[in-house]
Amino acid sequence: MAKTPTPKKSSLRAAYANARKADPRPITGKEKPAELLAHAFSAYVGRQERTAFELMQQSVQQDASIFLTLSGAMTPAGLHQSCLIPLVEKGIISAITTTGANLYHDAHRIIGHGIREVNPNAGDLQYRLARIIRIYDLGFWEEALLDTDRLFSAILRQPEFQKKMTTPEFHYLLGKAIHGIEKQLGVKQPSLLSTCYKHGVPIWVGAVQDGSIFLNVVKLKRLLGDEFKFELDINDDVYSMAAMQHYCRHHGSGKLAIWILGGGVPKNYTLQGEPLLDQILNVPTSGFDIDVQFCVDPVDNGALSSCPAGEGHTWGKVSVEAVETGSMYVHCDVTAVFPWLTHALFSEPKNKRKPMRLMDKMGDAVKFLDADVKKRSKSLMKTLDWSVEDAEPSSEEDAKAHDSFVR
Repeated sequence: MAKTPTPKKSSLRAAYANARKADPRPITGKEKPAELLAHAFSAYVGRQERTAFELMQQSVQQDASIFLTLSGAMTPAGLHQSCLIPLVEKGIISAITTTGANLYHDAHRIIGHGIREVNPNAGDLQYRLARIIRIYDLGFWEEALLDTDRLFSAILRQPEFQKKMTTPEFHYLLGKAIHGIEKQLGVKQPSLLSTCYKHGVPIWVGAVQDGSIFLNVVKLKRLLGDEFKFELDINDDVYSMAAMQHYCRHHGSGKLAIWILGGGVPKNYTLQGEPLLDQILNVPTSGFDIDVQFCVDPVDNGALSSCPAGEGHTWGKVSVEAVETGSMYVHCDVTAVFPWLTHALFSEPKNKRKPMRLMDKMGDAVKFLDADVKKRSKSLMKTLDWSVEDAEPSSEEDAKAHDSFVR
């Protein structure tokens, strides 16, 4: 039996010799954020944080189209005011996918309701008696919900909403209406909706029926019947996401980055644009070039929220390059880390650019993908039919041929 050759010691050490050296230095308090990240975050979650920052910088410097996803109660926590709105205003975020709840709760402050810090252990039975709504260690009066419902009910009855549309169109119109209300009220800190409207940043919500804005749509439809003609086109909505990613891949720098804050529906709703293009529409694509995620979930329970870039690559959502050198999963609570990284990003003067205003290009993006789908219509038509005979395995011999074991 031939002896397996043993690799030389020098070849085994080559990769290690070229690895980045841990370079801790005494903290003086005078360091720039980027310098502190470079030298004081060499290991464990700290190193994940440093790598995420480097990839965020790379996203901006490569002029990538940056799709940001946001789940969890982040607007009650104020993450939009501290981080997202400044990132939109500086042209860094190109598109957003979030939950309806984040857009709804953002409106409480606009109409004068405050959100306060509360003791999460004080007793929920007492909070309910006092009509205080709790989101972990934050609270607000129940009246905040009732007044916000009235606000959105009034906006949704306006003529421009009485048609079928996608969620980016819907949130653009909502942002326009909220922007006008903010001006009338003299609001100093604008909402995420109005800021995205002002800067042409499209907002998708993949599960609109799971948020209170849409609960008011349900009320209006039941009360007004056929008079209320607002409707969301979920078919065009999913298509518009893929269309925008396809458009960004072939215009500008051609680079795509995704920054994932949390997980949930916003994460997959954005990432699934790539397999929709490649596997369903047969339009070639390569997946996101940069993938940065902040999430507390473990990766070994099968949950989609925790799915790392490598797993996403098997679905065609993330590129080979992203898996090898362009991805980082930061195991942390996003509220504990992202404000600091945003500060570090803004501390570097080169990390800014003009807004891409992708919302203004939505029509062009859809037409661009339509043209590619039309070219492939003949081959795509062959994917529409199926019969029982097509099932595999269809015979005992087929079954044996498909046996596969990992040892």
